[in-house]
Amino acid sequence: MNWKRLAEKRLQELSTQFPAVAVIGARQVGKTTLAREAFPSAAYKDLESPLLRQRFAEDPTHELKQLGDLTILDEAQTVPEVFSALRGAIDERRGDRLCHFCVLGSAQPALIRGVSESLAGRIGLLELDPLTPAETGLSTATHWLAGGFPDALRGDFRTWWEPYLSTVLQRDLAVYGFRPDALFLRRLLTMLAAQQGGLLNLSALGNSLGVNYHAVQHGIDLLEGVFLIRRLPPFFRNIRKRLVKTQRVYLRDTGLLHHLLNIATSQDLDNHPLRGASWEGFAIEDIIRRERIVHPFTQFFFWRTATGQEADLILDRGNRRIAIEIKANSATNVHDARKLEATLDDIGADAGWLVGIGGESTSLTARVGSVSLDLQPNWLP
Repeated sequence: MNWKRLAEKRLQELSTQFPAVAVIGARQVGKTTLAREAFPSAAYKDLESPLLRQRFAEDPTHELKQLGDLTILDEAQTVPEVFSALRGAIDERRGDRLCHFCVLGSAQPALIRGVSESLAGRIGLLELDPLTPAETGLSTATHWLAGGFPDALRGDFRTWWEPYLSTVLQRDLAVYGFRPDALFLRRLLTMLAAQQGGLLNLSALGNSLGVNYHAVQHGIDLLEGVFLIRRLPPFFRNIRKRLVKTQRVYLRDTGLLHHLLNIATSQDLDNHPLRGASWEGFAIEDIIRRERIVHPFTQFFFWRTATGQEADLILDRGNRRIAIEIKANSATNVHDARKLEATLDDIGADAGWLVGIGGESTSLTARVGSVSLDLQPNWLP
């Protein structure tokens, strides 16, 4: 079962503007399928193949010269030598205005480092996220429980997630040049799951895990680098209010979150004390995944003052800001809408939305509306 990806159009647009494009995202999120569907006539080279990896590592310039008009280079970050060679290969072919290389990678820091050092201005970058209900047509409840990875949606998501974690934490990070302590990263990830959406306190996490602040910081960087967590920064404006200045941290996929929290069914989820935090993380990710396709340069924040005024997600599109508060029930409470409206001027937002489950989509105040994400999976403000 293959699903049409919203990002395909954006990838094709980038390929008309750049001589190379890069698609980054978590392992098994669907990068290869997307690239092959977007570029059906392209040749394909999997650099995780031992023989190919050796050949490209020994003489990447020679190997790139043997390629045709358009080639997909999968898992490129496993051969860092490719990036410097790509610069020359791109410049040699640049005059014909065609896209010649589609580079795929599953480790954000390694791939971004290669791009920033060798390919600045030569490559268009797309981050591919897990699937959303808007792409699959499956229910929001199904996605909320199982997450958005294609194979997790095709079977028992918990059976799928356990070997996936082992592969990423034990094998992939080592291949990418790190020396991970897989047991420590698993414990850190489980602790973050229990604090889903909480403020990131590195010292407190270190005390709980029996390590120092720097070890936690490094672990967080690794988990973010393989797309398992998201750090959401606070939004600042020059106003006379005490603001929370610490990042929030979320497990990006609720299938992983629920696996680590031992949530196997929708009934388990409904009865779990972290149900609200789980829905908040799910809604934030779902909106971000689709927002980045329609508005690729949007920046994402949260807002919270010391007195408790807050917005769970701020979309900063440059020309306008939108504040969103997420509710794990029907989001039609006028009192909640008025509280959100009171923050809009401080944020510099021209509109606010309450995003919940069930209930009608309606206008609650002059500047705040209500929407049910499960009933409107394509909704964006």
